[in-house]
Amino acid sequence: PRSERGDRNPAVFHGFCSTIVLNNPRRRNALSLPMLQSLRRDLLHDVKSRELRVIVIAAEGPVFCSGHDLKELSSEDDVKHHSQVFELCAEVMTLIQKIPVPVIAKVNGLATAAGCQLVASCDIAVASEKSQFATPGVNIGLFCSTPAVALGRSLPRKVALEMLFTGEPLSAQEALMHGLVSKVVPEDKLEEETMKISQKICESSKSVLALGKATFYRQITQDLDTAYKMTTKVMVDNLTLRDGQEGIEAFIQKRKPVWSH
Repeated sequence: PRSERGDRNPAVFHGFCSTIVLNNPRRRNALSLPMLQSLRRDLLHDVKSRELRVIVIAAEGPVFCSGHDLKELSSEDDVKHHSQVFELCAEVMTLIQKIPVPVIAKVNGLATAAGCQLVASCDIAVASEKSQFATPGVNIGLFCSTPAVALGRSLPRKVALEMLFTGEPLSAQEALMHGLVSKVVPEDKLEEETMKISQKICESSKSVLALGKATFYRQITQDLDTAYKMTTKVMVDNLTLRDGQEGIEAFIQKRKPVWSH
């Protein structure tokens, strides 16, 4: 079980997009312990590079990700091993939001349980029309409590709870309507649309995006007054960045900015 990296570096990007591919279709791209370890390693690879601007998470086969490998959660393994699986999964999900570049899920197929959690944890999600999303753990006696953390922060509460209580899937269009994914496109347009978004991200300053992403996730859990107080300071800090001043000067001078990243 593994994920694989692929770097796309056409000149139009002025940087590069790292594509991580979940590549164990025979096991429905289950998030086994080795798969999670590989995913964490791939997410951190080159993350401090000035050239890296966006990460895409994709998958081989008809299932984007089926969630945890249930064979690892059998009674044959001890509690310590079970804890290791869930703790590493939580670390990977939070890592996605902590790393300083946008992370896009490119979903073409079924995403269930921790696989649905993975989609919900990404900054942006683009899905094909045939994709579906579900948290069916309740049907096998293992309630999707950790997927519920990401799901409950992406979907309206009653929609998330219906998914969690029934295990019934959302269609791609329903996922779009409720905010689990950003866009739904025909399968043959999925790569094009994902790269279009990636390209647009690559046109902006990496340092500005890093500041903005970190700030967004900090303020979203705060009350209104605290959030405005914190983001007001961040806006001032943004102006002290070299790229903050470059962007304003370029706008005034009616030219394209030259980012330092």
